[in-house]
Amino acid sequence: MAQDDDPTRDSAPDLQILGDQITLQPRSYVEARRDVDHEQALMHNMARFRSEPLQFLREVSLYVSGTGWRAYDKVIGQPIFFSGFSEQMKNAVVSAPLLQSRISQLADKRLQIEEEEGWLNKDDKDFAAKKAQRRATIESSIQQVAEKMTNDMICKFESKTFIRGAYYLVTQLLTRAYHQGIHVSSEEVLRLRKVAEEAQRKKQSIIFLPSHRSHVDYVSMQLICYRLGLALPVVVAGDNLNFPVVGSFLQHAGAMWIRRSFGNDTLYTTLVQAYIDTLLQGGYNFECFIEGGRSRTGKLLSPKFGILSFILDSIMSGRVNDAIICPVSTQYDKVIETEGYVTELLGVPKKKENLADFLSDGSSVLSLRLGRVDVRFHEPWSLRGYIDEQLTKLTKTPETLKSDVNSPENAAIKQKLLRAMGYKVLSDINDVSVVMPTALIGTVLLTLRGRGVGKSELMRRIEWLTARVGAKGGRVAHFGNAPLSDVIERGLDVLGKDLVGVVRDIAEPTYYAVDRFQLSFYRNMTIHLFISEALVSASMYTRVKLGGGPAHQEISYETLRDQVLFLSSLFRGEFIFPGEGLAVNLEKTLVGLENDRVLNLKRDDQGKILSIGLADEERAVGRENYDFYCFLIWPFIESTWLAAVSLMGLTPPLGQKDDIWIEVAKAQNTAQLLGKTLYHQGDLSYFEAVNKETLKNSYQRFEEEGIIYTVKTRDAKSAPPPRLRLAAEWTPSRDPATATGALRPEGRLWNFIERIAASRREGKNRRDGATVSTRVLRLADTLGARLFAEGAEGAEGAKLSPEAQERLRSGFRAERRRRKLEGRAQL
Repeated sequence: MAQDDDPTRDSAPDLQILGDQITLQPRSYVEARRDVDHEQALMHNMARFRSEPLQFLREVSLYVSGTGWRAYDKVIGQPIFFSGFSEQMKNAVVSAPLLQSRISQLADKRLQIEEEEGWLNKDDKDFAAKKAQRRATIESSIQQVAEKMTNDMICKFESKTFIRGAYYLVTQLLTRAYHQGIHVSSEEVLRLRKVAEEAQRKKQSIIFLPSHRSHVDYVSMQLICYRLGLALPVVVAGDNLNFPVVGSFLQHAGAMWIRRSFGNDTLYTTLVQAYIDTLLQGGYNFECFIEGGRSRTGKLLSPKFGILSFILDSIMSGRVNDAIICPVSTQYDKVIETEGYVTELLGVPKKKENLADFLSDGSSVLSLRLGRVDVRFHEPWSLRGYIDEQLTKLTKTPETLKSDVNSPENAAIKQKLLRAMGYKVLSDINDVSVVMPTALIGTVLLTLRGRGVGKSELMRRIEWLTARVGAKGGRVAHFGNAPLSDVIERGLDVLGKDLVGVVRDIAEPTYYAVDRFQLSFYRNMTIHLFISEALVSASMYTRVKLGGGPAHQEISYETLRDQVLFLSSLFRGEFIFPGEGLAVNLEKTLVGLENDRVLNLKRDDQGKILSIGLADEERAVGRENYDFYCFLIWPFIESTWLAAVSLMGLTPPLGQKDDIWIEVAKAQNTAQLLGKTLYHQGDLSYFEAVNKETLKNSYQRFEEEGIIYTVKTRDAKSAPPPRLRLAAEWTPSRDPATATGALRPEGRLWNFIERIAASRREGKNRRDGATVSTRVLRLADTLGARLFAEGAEGAEGAKLSPEAQERLRSGFRAERRRRKLEGRAQL
């Protein structure tokens, strides 16, 4: 398909793959009107044994014999799927100079310990011989351990017969759940094939960095690569999925198993680095998830730097010359796991994966109709080129890092580079993401006032939202010439009556959100496009909520800017912000909202913005567009406010002599319990504000700001769990005149809470500030007292020595200075 003289290579045809045939159609091609069940897709439903036994057997025979493209013989990339591949890879890893050097270092350390403990006597006349013999024994033992670890870890591309059968089996399962198949952009696929051909010629790896919302993510990537004739990537997978039968299947289909935590195991860390070096040196394709785990909230998570750090080290050390980075977005009409995500976010512990649950869950989704999967590939880029460009900005001398990557100065530069690269990848993923109809529906239903919305109003708001997505540079999933009403019906059908209900026996069919918590997953798929507008609107709300006439609701530019800066800093770990800086992005956002007639800007003679208010046109339509942006961000503001209020409960009780440190998990669980109580009592508008993910992110931000101190240890198996306490300068005071030493609603932490609250949605019980300063505060204090009582009983792990506390405080002061120098907050 991809030949140099093929004229379609440089065009952008629509890609239609149905069964065994590939048809390339010009972009101007207008397809005939068709039923929704005959959509063009990368994967097409195959025959089933019960309904079409002969066709089913024919398909199986084609895969087993490797007929046509199923043979997977002429792949673009390095040779894989041959007998002896695993042994060849294992030998390359264990003989890597990096690993052998580490084994030698570990042997030296062990010998030193044995000498100090008297196991080896230096006075023996044959000491040198005994030491050499002992060294050989130790190195041999470590080598055996390394070989066992390598064998358990590496992916095993051994058999083409296996991968043909695996492709057929997985496609059967996937197309029964996602009945509209996998969709890709033909333009992106053609570009990717060109890049893959060039990478094959240079013996370079393509490193796929996809978003991660479902276990289907890596399945869909493998299916796409197989069907398009690209070498399958080796996929980084957590060893929690390595359970009997399934683990072996996945390992032979491309999975490499790694531990969830490396702790202080230097041998294992070096082994992972050696394996990644070997893959990249050999030009084998590679895949890891930039977010680490699956997103339970629907939006992108902050980047995790573990595997990225290994990749970066391979390039910066010079062990690997270059690799190609390809960010990938995977979007779903409906994610299989969302119901389980809601359960986890509400505090129910995640169950360990096992075969029984896998089989029962797998069989239960086969009869579902979950719509389609859309996969989009960003334009690939050279990692070496990116590193050199960034290092020139940071150091002016990129080559100096090769000499000693791990020196303190270079380690700091590497961390900056790692962070910049992580957020660039997330930005690239957002740039190519498509918005699915289910996301449009979920967003509209959760950003309207009132219980429900009529069909005509739902269509009108979805049309408006679709236009706004396009204006912001986003893309809505393509559905050919299908009218909007059909697309909406398709989306409602996929979401199902458990998420969206409809009342039909009234003047107009009216739709309403049944499960707002689960539906928020789909709303969060669009929030990245409008985060700047949402922060501006929430900052303006500090004046709009006061009511009165237009003049009374105006806000000065300086006041708005300060609140936007505050909120953007607060949500630094939640959202991916544009990178041009606060002043540029704020100006651009305000002008955009002015052009949309949402806001009215007053300027001086030089054109400088003086104040901002709602436009008359926006008031005339009931503030619907302004409210839309507020509704997007309000649940996150509520959650952060809840986390901050829960910190008040971490104030030590009166008379407590011991310095008690609270377990982080218990503190966050208590914050969630507080939130559930406040929601049912009317002091919290959004039940989704109690989700563990956002509360956890808020606590992380509080730690970064020095509001709380946290003690963590790397060796998670033997050490006590992470613990925290309020920093002294943020600790509220108590009223000694009251019997219980009631918390006073004042001080630095209280002012911080009030500033967050200024942008909260106004609702029941919250017009009276005394509600928060008395009843809510009292509840937080009561729950906090339980934590201190448990800590006092529990003991040793709840206390730190004065020396340890001082080291901790010094570390936090240094960290805060570093973050200030980075200039972290930007809209």
